[in-house]
Amino acid sequence: MHLQKISFALAILTLSLAVGCAVGPKYQRASVATPPTWSAEAPWRAAEPRDGIPKGAWWKLYQDPALEALEEKALDANQSIQVAVSRVEQARDLARVQVAGYFPTLSGGANAERQRTSANRAQVSTIAPVNAITQNIYQIPFQLNYEVDLFGRVRRNLEAANAQYQGTAADLENVRLAITSDLAADYFTLRELDAEIDVVQQSISYFEKALVLVNNRHAGGVASGLDVAQQETVLDGARAQLHLLQGQRATFEHAIATLVGSPAPTFRVESATFNAQIPAIPLGVPTDILERRPDIATAERQMASENALIGVAKSAFYPSISLFGGGGLNSTDITKLFEAPSTFWSLGASAVEPILNGGRIHAQVDFAKAGYQGSVANYRNTVLTAFQQVEDGLSGLTTLADAATEQQKAVADSQRFLNIANDRYVGGLVTYLDVVTAEQTLLTNQRLATQIQGQRLVTSVFLVKALGGGWDRKEIDALFVRPTAKSIVQQ
Repeated sequence: MHLQKISFALAILTLSLAVGCAVGPKYQRASVATPPTWSAEAPWRAAEPRDGIPKGAWWKLYQDPALEALEEKALDANQSIQVAVSRVEQARDLARVQVAGYFPTLSGGANAERQRTSANRAQVSTIAPVNAITQNIYQIPFQLNYEVDLFGRVRRNLEAANAQYQGTAADLENVRLAITSDLAADYFTLRELDAEIDVVQQSISYFEKALVLVNNRHAGGVASGLDVAQQETVLDGARAQLHLLQGQRATFEHAIATLVGSPAPTFRVESATFNAQIPAIPLGVPTDILERRPDIATAERQMASENALIGVAKSAFYPSISLFGGGGLNSTDITKLFEAPSTFWSLGASAVEPILNGGRIHAQVDFAKAGYQGSVANYRNTVLTAFQQVEDGLSGLTTLADAATEQQKAVADSQRFLNIANDRYVGGLVTYLDVVTAEQTLLTNQRLATQIQGQRLVTSVFLVKALGGGWDRKEIDALFVRPTAKSIVQQ
């Protein structure tokens, strides 16, 4: 009979939860001004439906096996990513904590004591004499409590916790995107330095041969000591540049070591030919950014969480209704503890309505609303920043492509200038200073051409990052904790 009453009470609780209303504003994503197209010039274009950046492995656009191996290592061992993974797990567990509010709490215990009551205690009755009593008390109590969520406090808390959970999952993807893009940028910079070092080494080899030639001419009385000194100056300067470039390369190699989770002293990236090409990057349309940037998803989920917290604050205006029950076994004789007469139970309900609180609830609601407005501003600013970064990438690649074309012409012109200067010097028409000037000009232009190519690759990496790196927010939409029967067991 008692179990039937308890079952009936729980059924009433479940029904009240189902029909209860959740106070607070219904969430809608804040609007943000979105341009219809990018202001990109040819050869950039909107992506076709079949196009797309490889999901989860955008670096495969560059078709560089060494880069792919480093990226996979970074995903496995980078410590910043591991920190973000832990935060996702914490957010999921916090959502599970909020799920507990959907269910009653049942606690039990057991105690045994021996006690003596005073013979001089207050009398309940004047008929029976008051005597000291010494007795054993054995008790196994159970306590059941349940808060009826009529006004949605528990639901709004869970809604906020799930939004935070999804936001941290998006933040994890943003950390992965930041780490992998920084790694790719450092890798291409290192490869550019490899190419630049190769240019300087070839120049040093040429300058050494030229010095032999000038020394021979000086020994034959054709060239002066000034010519020798000028060529030695050029050679020594090139060797100094080589040392500086090697130092820069070591710095980027150490940065890559940290990104892939390896100790810098034992990590090496072997030199390789710099032959990476700028891939075709599908742009899509500006509205795609709202779904493909993990940082935008993080900001949007924060906005949803703050909106739910307004409902949590408003629920404090309404009564808090709780149902409770208790029962168990109580006896002074342990041999009779589990007999029917030893049972006891109670059922009850309580309702608490705030009357005077000095404006605390109004202040809490205003606080929650201000938090929501701040999250809206942060969301809109994140979107605007995303548009800026894409446009910066597009204009940067266009500018660098034009610069690369012109710089290749400058390299060809410098080579022709050096050839003419050498011929005229051998013919006695100019001084050796003209040859030195031509050598330095060629080296400068060759290095600049290599640097521009490296900048183009790094800029393309950051454009892919600005486009979201092939990520899609559908990857977090299914991440939420819901109340289930299993949740009761896990408590």
